[in-house]
Amino acid sequence: MKGKKVVSLVIAGAMTAAMLAGCGSSAGSGASNDVKSTSAGSTASAGNGSVEEFNLYATGSDNVRAIFETLTDDFNNNSEYAGKYKCNLTFMLSGTGAASMTDGLVAAYKANQKDSGYDLVDLSGDDLSKVVSQIGEDAFVKLDKSKIPNASGVSAKSSVATDYVQPYRGTTVVLAYDSDKVTDVPKTWDDLTNWIKANPGRFAYNQPGTGGAGDSFARTSVYNYLPEEAFTSDDPSWEDKWDDGFNYLKDIHSSMYKSGGAVVYPAKNQGTLDLLNQGEIDMCPNWADMVLSQRKSGQIKDSIKITQITDKPLTGSLQSLAIPTFGAHQDAAYAFIDYMLSEQAQQTMVTEMAAIPLIDTSKLDMSGFEDLENLDTSNFRIQSIGDLSTDFNERWDNEIATLG
Repeated sequence: MKGKKVVSLVIAGAMTAAMLAGCGSSAGSGASNDVKSTSAGSTASAGNGSVEEFNLYATGSDNVRAIFETLTDDFNNNSEYAGKYKCNLTFMLSGTGAASMTDGLVAAYKANQKDSGYDLVDLSGDDLSKVVSQIGEDAFVKLDKSKIPNASGVSAKSSVATDYVQPYRGTTVVLAYDSDKVTDVPKTWDDLTNWIKANPGRFAYNQPGTGGAGDSFARTSVYNYLPEEAFTSDDPSWEDKWDDGFNYLKDIHSSMYKSGGAVVYPAKNQGTLDLLNQGEIDMCPNWADMVLSQRKSGQIKDSIKITQITDKPLTGSLQSLAIPTFGAHQDAAYAFIDYMLSEQAQQTMVTEMAAIPLIDTSKLDMSGFEDLENLDTSNFRIQSIGDLSTDFNERWDNEIATLG
């Protein structure tokens, strides 16, 4: 969709992880569950010209950690807010780190804390859905957009807690393929299914629960048999309607990548991308930002391209910021949200992690990342199923991974 501005992105669903991330909480290589804080000190209120410190909590994979460290440093030292506010980042690498953050938010709210330290939080779709389902959207500040002037040109919306969170970047899972080997690139879901069966062993998706690309492929396969509203619902009744989709996953199982004669589902998003780069497979689902950033850095071959399924696209993620009501530095949190939607920050996210920007791309240098502009964002498909993701992954483990 050449020439279409990403600013036209209007999201009908509420993300994922994300999602993210590639972006999104599941978008990277799935590093260990470490917690890293850029500051061990407590926050201090501004007064008599002093700098007001506030805490930002975020989670994701290692590439997301790196970008947050870059952005918080830039905010603290080079932005229009430098010298007035200082952001202290606490980052939890994907895995149980995400659970620790969401559990901490829920616990702080239920304990009726007034200065919990959670001044600003970064949430993907599933995490947002989980938190809202437990403590409600009113646990977050209803955003005053007059305090976020850079949000005026952003049309991306979350359907969960729409008025309480501000999306600042997007990503989506696409098909990554080796263009030296694949000339008849699938465009529809039926095309993809036929390609997989016609090329046994040349396709792989990572184990759901180990990375968002595999989550997206497995969930899309199942939820293609359900009404669209199921994509953004954590209603347990949908579980009773998963059978057709799981039968589809069973049907294509024998055509998946094999090693030693047995089907293997790699761990993590990086696992499938490594197989693609090594020539072990010819196609896999992966995050657009992950593929493009690694191709630009030379980590993977230039022949690896991306494409979208047009009729039943793989799911993506909106990453959003929210201000808990039980934090203590709302003005500082608003300032950081506004910064994240500045040309300065959006350009950094494009250049360093190939994130889909949410402002008009004509204001940015998209050199090397033109693929992002070619994504049909009007057909973006977001999924947020909350705690159902746990049951989904357990069923996949029991019914698909055990097929051998």
